[in-house]
Amino acid sequence: MSILEEILVRKRAEVSSAKQRLSADRMASDAEACDAPTRGFRTALTRGSSPRIIAEMKPRSPSRGVIRADFEPVSCAKAYFEGGAAAISVLTDNHYFGGELAYLEMVRHAVSLPLLRKDFLVDAYQVDEARVAGADAILLIVAAFPGADSVAEIRRLRERAGSLGLDALVEVHDDREFEIAVECGANLIGVNNRDLGTFEVDLGISERLAGRAPDGVVVVAESGIFTTEDISRLESAGADAFLVGEALMREPDPGLALRELRRKS
Repeated sequence: MSILEEILVRKRAEVSSAKQRLSADRMASDAEACDAPTRGFRTALTRGSSPRIIAEMKPRSPSRGVIRADFEPVSCAKAYFEGGAAAISVLTDNHYFGGELAYLEMVRHAVSLPLLRKDFLVDAYQVDEARVAGADAILLIVAAFPGADSVAEIRRLRERAGSLGLDALVEVHDDREFEIAVECGANLIGVNNRDLGTFEVDLGISERLAGRAPDGVVVVAESGIFTTEDISRLESAGADAFLVGEALMREPDPGLALRELRRKS
């Protein structure tokens, strides 16, 4: 079993347990009752000065272990805001990444930037959770839907997100997954340079796929981005925005690290 498969098994069990505590109908009703407008995650990745960076909060990961031992979500969010982030990615998986769903609400009250719920979503229940917790966008990983009906499943979750005012970042890693993202109608595609099966990283993945996006699709390059040279390289390949976590979280001052990364090389 790959790490991704292990994560997905655990995630489905977590969703099942959550539904025992609060029913799917009640969670859906709570999500639909949210009247605070979302902040336009996708729009934020098309406006303002480049490079537009989604700064990620990631205390640890299965491949890198502990990334930031003294992680504190509010101070980190404020540092990212001051550092010029276009948006913030908030890890909400606890077991593997040290995140919490509650971090979304904490960060939303601390800064005005759009927030992405970064997790392994496999059920509409999690989309509803994201809206209730204060997210402006969700992540849908194509590799998490390996069945023949993957397009229909992803489209269904995208449509649920849209009905709640949430954007959906559809993540891909190869040509086949890219085609699935396009077929399901994604207008926001993340190209993950990290293979979720092996956790190996290759920036060439974004270089190869970014330029294939149809008109109107915003492309986000994800993972393995550490320098201004990496940013320039991927911008030249057609990436519109960049998701960066480890390069910022390992630094004593994440806000300063972000400002340095946003300087043109």
